[in-house]
Amino acid sequence: MLSWMAWTWPTAIFFGFIIASILTLTLLAIFKPELPRKGILFFPTTRGDRFFVSLIGSAYIFIVWMRFDGGALWYPLAICFAFGATMFVFA
Repeated sequence: MLSWMAWTWPTAIFFGFIIASILTLTLLAIFKPELPRKGILFFPTTRGDRFFVSLIGSAYIFIVWMRFDGGALWYPLAICFAFGATMFVFA
C-alpha cells in the first residue's frame, strides 16, 4: 500500500497526524473561534500559529539532537511534547 512512494509506516502515521491536526484546527476555528492572544512570543497568535511554531520548533529540536547526540529519539520527543505544551499554554 505504501510502496508507491517508498514510505514507511511511521512516516505515514506522522503525516496522518499532521492531516488530522489541521482538520481539527479547522473545525475548532469554525465552531469555536478564538481571539489572538499575546504570550511569550510577544506577538498575537492563534491556535494555528502556535501549532505551526510547535512543529517548526520540534523539527529544530530533532535536528539539533541528531547533530550533537544522535542517540535514542525518545528524549527529543519528550522535549518536543514539553515545547508544544509550553507553546499552547503560555504563548
